[in-house]
Amino acid sequence: MMAGEQVSLRDTYGKTLAELGRGNMDIVVLDADLAKSTMTEYFGKEFPHRFFDCGVAEQNMMGIAAGLAASGKTAFASTFAVFAPGRCFDQIRMSVAQPLFNVKIVSTHGGITVGEDGTSHQSIEDLALIGSLPGIRVIVPADAVETSQAVRTAASTEGPFYIRLPRPKLPVVFGDGYRFNLGKAVNMKGGRDATIIAIGVMVSIALEASKSLSKQGISCRVLNMSTLKPIDEKAINDAARETGAIVTAEEHLEHGGLGSEVARIVAKHQPVPMEFIAIKDTYAQSGKDRELLEKYGLTAEAIEVAVRSVIARKR
Repeated sequence: MMAGEQVSLRDTYGKTLAELGRGNMDIVVLDADLAKSTMTEYFGKEFPHRFFDCGVAEQNMMGIAAGLAASGKTAFASTFAVFAPGRCFDQIRMSVAQPLFNVKIVSTHGGITVGEDGTSHQSIEDLALIGSLPGIRVIVPADAVETSQAVRTAASTEGPFYIRLPRPKLPVVFGDGYRFNLGKAVNMKGGRDATIIAIGVMVSIALEASKSLSKQGISCRVLNMSTLKPIDEKAINDAARETGAIVTAEEHLEHGGLGSEVARIVAKHQPVPMEFIAIKDTYAQSGKDRELLEKYGLTAEAIEVAVRSVIARKR
């Protein structure tokens, strides 16, 4: 993959899963009637006896995944993010999180960038829901390179995971030499005046904002916080101490996601001015992904305004 190339994270997930299945006979995959959209169909076609389409029954899917994990399997369970954790939160809590079973929930269509599917299919609360559960690692990859490595890490690490993927293709931001490190932020760009901490869809947008700000004489650090849980507290504290101002950027509600978690750490250890690029307390309309990002302020221009604001307050 070339830098800047638009690549589907869902497609990468499906192909990585099939590749892992060839080397590990204990991997089983479950879906809820959406295999063609989550791309678990790659695994299903190659390993039909280890693939379980549970139909439109996400609660049952989580129970079955937990049972398979209790029997020694590594269970990957996939559907849209609005349905998992949304529709089956109690089953995840009781059957996956509390016993810490080896279930990997990989949800696609996270955020508002689901095209014209509309409000009913826009998952803007999922990180708040899943992040509230003890013991589940939460990952929001920035591109296809990181997606493949995060899925491999989840497969080889005991215990429950939640990986959130978007519907649209995203530009590649990592090279072939990149190595995903669970629980560690990635410094995408150095800077001294402020830090932008971003996840998922917003990482490439944050890099775009930082590039524009540098032309205005403003030096911005950019951190990819792809592991939301366990979050890299050291990287956050270093950013607060060394740059004195932080902007977070996420395709999620302002409360309960990346911004809330970073603010908790900053307030406890190194208070600095902060701004939050996120969806405010509202549900979004239907529309094309780029139009929705623009309407709800998830843009490079909005990040630039936020950066200038925190720098002014720092002084």
